[in-house]
Amino acid sequence: MELPARISLITALTAVTALTVPCVCAHAAAGTDPWVRAWGENAQGQLGNGSTLAQQTPAAVAGITRDDVRELSGGGGGAAAAANGFAVALLKDGTVKSWGNNTTGQLGNGTTTAQPFPATVAALSGVSEVSAGLNHALAVKGGRVLAWGNNASKQLGTGQDTTTPYKAPIPVQSLDKVKDVGAGCDFSVALRQDGTVWTWGKGDNGRLGTGNNTTRETPQKVPDLADVESVAVGCEHVLALTADGVVKAWGKGAEGQLGNDSTADSNRPVDVAYLDAVATVFATSASGFAVLDDGSVAGWGKNTDRQLGDGTNANRTTPVVLDHLKGVQSIAGGADFTLAALDDGSVIGWGANAAAQLGDGSTTAPAATTVALPPGSGITRVTTTMTGKSGFAY
Repeated sequence: MELPARISLITALTAVTALTVPCVCAHAAAGTDPWVRAWGENAQGQLGNGSTLAQQTPAAVAGITRDDVRELSGGGGGAAAAANGFAVALLKDGTVKSWGNNTTGQLGNGTTTAQPFPATVAALSGVSEVSAGLNHALAVKGGRVLAWGNNASKQLGTGQDTTTPYKAPIPVQSLDKVKDVGAGCDFSVALRQDGTVWTWGKGDNGRLGTGNNTTRETPQKVPDLADVESVAVGCEHVLALTADGVVKAWGKGAEGQLGNDSTADSNRPVDVAYLDAVATVFATSASGFAVLDDGSVAGWGKNTDRQLGDGTNANRTTPVVLDHLKGVQSIAGGADFTLAALDDGSVIGWGANAAAQLGDGSTTAPAATTVALPPGSGITRVTTTMTGKSGFAY
C-alpha cells in the first residue's frame, strides 16, 4: 500500500542523530544507477554480486535492476557453520531468480550447490508472489502455492518425504485462490483471497495459530480469523492485518513479539495492544512494526540490540511509538538489526552493525539511526535475510 509523503529524511532524523557527510557521499552514485543493492554478510554469496566477500556499503546485485523486480525476499541466516543466507527475486515478467546458500535446495534450481549470483529458477513462470524462509521458499502461481527446499518440519506442505530436500518447486496440497504467502523458520503461511489464513509446517511455540503446537504437513485454516488483508511472517511468529485495521499475532512471544503485554507464546491469534488505524504491518525476525494511517510508526518485540529504534535495549511487549520515523515505505530486519526505506528514496538502519549489516560503511553500532542510501536513490523497499545479517534494497 502506498503511503503519502510525510516528511523529508533530514527532518525525520534531526531529532535522533547527526548525519555525516562522508556516509552520504560514499553512496551518492546509487541514485544514478538502476541496480538492486545488497550489503553485510556474504559467506554464502547471498549478496548476489558474484563473490563471497562481506560488503560494508550497498553493492549492485548482478544483473537485476529495480525496475525488473516485483518482489525480493531474503531467507536463511544463522552464524558460522550453520549460516545459510539466500534470496529469491520475483521479476515483473513472472519469472523467479535465486542466489546464495543451497544446502537444502532452497534455490529451487535442481541442485544443492550454492551460487553467488542470481540465476533463473527453471520452469517457473507466471508467479505472482514469493517468500524466502529459514531454509525453504514459497511461490504463488495461478492461486496455487509451490514450495521447495528443506522439508524436515513438513514446511513444504506436500505430504511427501521429509528427509530429502526438494530441489525444484512442487505443489502444496489442497490450497487454491491464494493471494500471498509468507515463509518463516520451518513453517509456512498462506493468505487466501477470501481473507482466511492457512498454515503448515513446524508447530512449536504455536506458530501455526491453530490452537495447538502440532506440526502439520497439510495446510490448516487459522480459526477465528477473518477479513485479513495482509500477513507478515517472522522467524517464529506471524502478524495479520485485518480489514478494519486490527493487528492479530500468534506464535512465539518470549521477546514480546506478539505485542499483547505478555511474553507467553500463543497458539491462537491475539490482538496486538494499543494499535488503531493501521495501514501496514511488518514482521522482522523477532519484532513487529506497524505504520499507522497518520504516517507514524510503532514497534514491539525483541530489542536487545536496539533494533526497535526506541533509544533503549529493552524488549517491548506492547507497541511503542517511534516519533523519529516518518515517511516509511518498507521495514525489514534480521536477527539484530532493522532497515527502513523512506519515501524520499533513502534507506536507513538501526541496531547491531558488527557485520556491516546497516550498510553505512562501518562496523560500529550507531547511537541512533544511520544511512545506508541517501535520498533520491530510487529505492522503495528493503528486505533482509531472516535470521542473518545481510540487507537488500530495491
